Amino acid sequence: MTDLVPLPDPTVHSEAGSSTEEFVAEWRNAAYNCFSSGHKFCREVCPVTQVTRNETWTPTAFHANVVAMEQGDLTIEDVAADYVNCTGCGACELRCPNTLYTGDFYRFRTRTVDLVKGVRALAVENGIHQPGWQRWNELTDQRTHEPVLGEQPVGQDQVRDWADGLNIPIGGENILFVDCEAAFYRTSVPRAVAQMLQLGGYEFGLMQEQWCCGGPAAEMGYVDQAKRFARHNLDNWHASGAKRILVLDPHDYISFTEDYPKYFGAEFDLEVVLVIEIFAEMIRDGRLTPHVPIEKAITYHDPCRLNKRKGIWKEPREILRAIPGLDFKDVDRVTQWSYCSGGGGGLPIEKPELTKRISDVRIGKAAELEVDTLVSACPWSERPLSASGDEQNIDVTDLHELLAESLGITVGGRRGDT
Repeated sequence: MTDLVPLPDPTVHSEAGSSTEEFVAEWRNAAYNCFSSGHKFCREVCPVTQVTRNETWTPTAFHANVVAMEQGDLTIEDVAADYVNCTGCGACELRCPNTLYTGDFYRFRTRTVDLVKGVRALAVENGIHQPGWQRWNELTDQRTHEPVLGEQPVGQDQVRDWADGLNIPIGGENILFVDCEAAFYRTSVPRAVAQMLQLGGYEFGLMQEQWCCGGPAAEMGYVDQAKRFARHNLDNWHASGAKRILVLDPHDYISFTEDYPKYFGAEFDLEVVLVIEIFAEMIRDGRLTPHVPIEKAITYHDPCRLNKRKGIWKEPREILRAIPGLDFKDVDRVTQWSYCSGGGGGLPIEKPELTKRISDVRIGKAAELEVDTLVSACPWSERPLSASGDEQNIDVTDLHELLAESLGITVGGRRGDT
């Protein structure tokens, strides 16, 4: 492997500001509102707290640190490593009384995910790096795509290999964006998505030159890199004549609906559409009719970035209930109580052992329902869940692949096969 040149530290790192003083000023009120309320509702829904019981890694502690920084008791050097321990699931925000608007005292939504991202960016700005994240972003910057935790060839020459033989044009009004994990590793997922769109008569094309969405870099604190990647993608979409972006990965959906509008304002004039919602609509209006029975006992894993962060939980279940043969046993927790896979927020890169503990818990909850299959709709969650599922004899399947199978589509290409 060629030697890597370390990335320059970002000069701009989000709305939190470019110094500790500005950061504390930005987040002071939010920190005191959390710290002074004394509620601990956020703990039991936090996947990290559930498995570690470490009080320094709780949402409350993340806010209390800002109070301590304002008082001069802590510095960014003291606390940066603690903020690795967050998946960005957003459950704590939903359970916080501030978010629930309980009474007149709590008047704004708690934004713990943004606070965590802000601290991580402040750390990078001050030259404080987590070794796994630094290496990951150096590789991503070099290849314009994430290294996807494996040995698969990753680069611009391979980004469209998953689409071989599908006759998908380049450019057009509807552009299908395929995240790095799916494009290079879970190639069966985008192949399923593309063939179902074609079967339903939905016209779409691919980017001229797709780069990583930049979302993972932003989550790990490398915001300057994230913005450069976002700039490239937006320019490419405009050059392609795109009007809407179709996404299959919840992490991309978050990036395009939250980060990109912040970066570009009115310049980001594209509609972002989740393909799960397209498929649910196609089933409703008869353009897709699942007809091949699939005899499995299943439950559904809600990706945090769809359910907790975006409130999308009905459409995946609508699709599952349309597939003949399934014995669907729904999980006992939805919305803020749904279980996390541990696969978000950069946690698998820096602390894979912690991700595994969280995934083990999630698979254990599925096992209690006496199912043989856990269905997800997020390629990034499926990798750690699959590893835990293998140990408990539970298969982990992607929702898009399952629907394609019931439509009689042969997908091909699974878990690293290209």
